[in-house]
Amino acid sequence: MTASPTVRGVTQQTAVPDTNVPEKPDAAVVRDALGVGVAVGLSGFAFGVTSAGSGLTLLQTCALSLLVFTGASQFALVGALAAGGNPFTAAAGAFFLGVRNAFYGLRLSQLLALPRAVRPFAAQWVIDETTAVALAQPTRRAVRIGFTVTGLSLYVLWNLTTLLGALGAEAIGDTDAWGLDAAGPAVFLALLAPMLKTSTERAVAGLAVLLGLGLLPVLPAGVPVLVAALAAPVVLWAEGRRKGGAAGEEER
Repeated sequence: MTASPTVRGVTQQTAVPDTNVPEKPDAAVVRDALGVGVAVGLSGFAFGVTSAGSGLTLLQTCALSLLVFTGASQFALVGALAAGGNPFTAAAGAFFLGVRNAFYGLRLSQLLALPRAVRPFAAQWVIDETTAVALAQPTRRAVRIGFTVTGLSLYVLWNLTTLLGALGAEAIGDTDAWGLDAAGPAVFLALLAPMLKTSTERAVAGLAVLLGLGLLPVLPAGVPVLVAALAAPVVLWAEGRRKGGAAGEEER
């Protein structure tokens, strides 16, 4: 996600503190972080139900939430498996969705400035929600509080509700009829949409949706996600060509 004015503001305040920016009360940061953690954490129930309904065991379902802990990738994996996709293709699609967290980590490492011994543990919580909350804070202290509270509350709730969902899958019956497999992606899109501020970001998102949905009927399960990942380089290439052409016209 391209840096927004909010992100740039945090960057400037982290490098050179701006005394003109009022500090956000710790209680307000905690309240906002808990709101995100609780709201998103509850959707772990949908993942637990969907995963169990796709044929994964209780242990496999819980292990995914404990070790992977990135909702979009988890839903992509079990969704592809449920549709009869090849396990390797399903895992590849989930992997590519999870790669974005590595880029989040590069940005958050500068903002959090955590001790080296803590960083491997904090890396487990580098996901969309913790990144969104952290980047919205005005000071390093608020960034750390927002990241920690969001990560802790979401990790605990997500894993608890995953367990409950997997245990309750049999009682629910036909999981497809409830449409619970759409809950996780819906939460992900709700968090992503407000961050698409530039025309390039919106173009990438739009092309990815078109590729993913358009190829669903013709490609094996899990493959459309891999193809949709090409949206970013295609749009960036087109933007480069357009700007290069415009620069050439100006020189003339």
